[in-house]
Amino acid sequence: MKIILAGGAGYIGSVLTPLLMDYGYEVKVIDRCWFGNYLPEGTNLVNKNLFDCTREDFAGYDQFIFLAGLSNDPMAEFSPSKNFIHNAALPAYLAFEAKKAGIKRYIYASSCSVYGYTVDQLYTEVSPVICGYPYGISKLQGEQGVLQLNDDKFSVISLRQGTICGFSPRMRMDLIVNTMFKTSMTEGRVTINNPSIWRPILDIRDAASAYIRSIQAYYSISGVFNIASDNYTVGQVGDVVKHESEKQTGKPVKLEIKNIEDYRNYKVSIEKAMTYLGFQPDYKVKDILLDLFEHRDYYGDYEEEKYYNIRVFKNISFQE
Repeated sequence: MKIILAGGAGYIGSVLTPLLMDYGYEVKVIDRCWFGNYLPEGTNLVNKNLFDCTREDFAGYDQFIFLAGLSNDPMAEFSPSKNFIHNAALPAYLAFEAKKAGIKRYIYASSCSVYGYTVDQLYTEVSPVICGYPYGISKLQGEQGVLQLNDDKFSVISLRQGTICGFSPRMRMDLIVNTMFKTSMTEGRVTINNPSIWRPILDIRDAASAYIRSIQAYYSISGVFNIASDNYTVGQVGDVVKHESEKQTGKPVKLEIKNIEDYRNYKVSIEKAMTYLGFQPDYKVKDILLDLFEHRDYYGDYEEEKYYNIRVFKNISFQE
């Protein structure tokens, strides 16, 4: 099988690409490499603006995975216009061209951020989406755009991912577990902005597994699927980070608990993905921490700009 990864040199793609190659799939990555290139040597990497791609770039491929676009709220709020262009217009355009090229399945990296703020409910894929901020709105628009193209010859799967955390060769330190790990290592402190808020946490290895399961699903399967390793309150995450950091380093870690209002609060059911895709998460927050500690010699300076998407994005935006 031949697979295209749009944005495949990023945080998820740097884990997913070698996994796909291990499965024997032929992979073509199309990416501007804003955050560098950490892909295995010999990867078929095309450095190209995705808006310049046409169906000719996709001819002969079987499936298309969209991992591109702006990846978090700070980037979306820094440039709402680029956010809506890259997260809403781009995936729909690429899905249109992919369908015309004869691709059979399009897999869209969506986000549980579309649920916005919920209270004491476990959300399923048919629950209302009430996000009111640029990132969540744009991810929902992108999702709706690609799903419009779904038919019996073009399967569309949208994976509403929880907050992805864990080690990747294209490392990020701006994700909840990764950030707490960083400050526990560098400051002996873990900050919990609001201990009551719920988040679906997704180990990056479980995220990669979800894409494998989507690729391998029958083409008759389409639709929206929640993907998470498990649901946690931010307070729970902080407790796990503190405990594991102290266990690994032998040094005390202080909890700094605040009560900052948050406009995101949601927990999700993954039963549909388990039933239809065969998705089965294998990792918990503790496993994420252990994986981060295992690679601690990799990071160097935790404050390098390359570890923070908004810092890199600002530099790119000012240069354009």
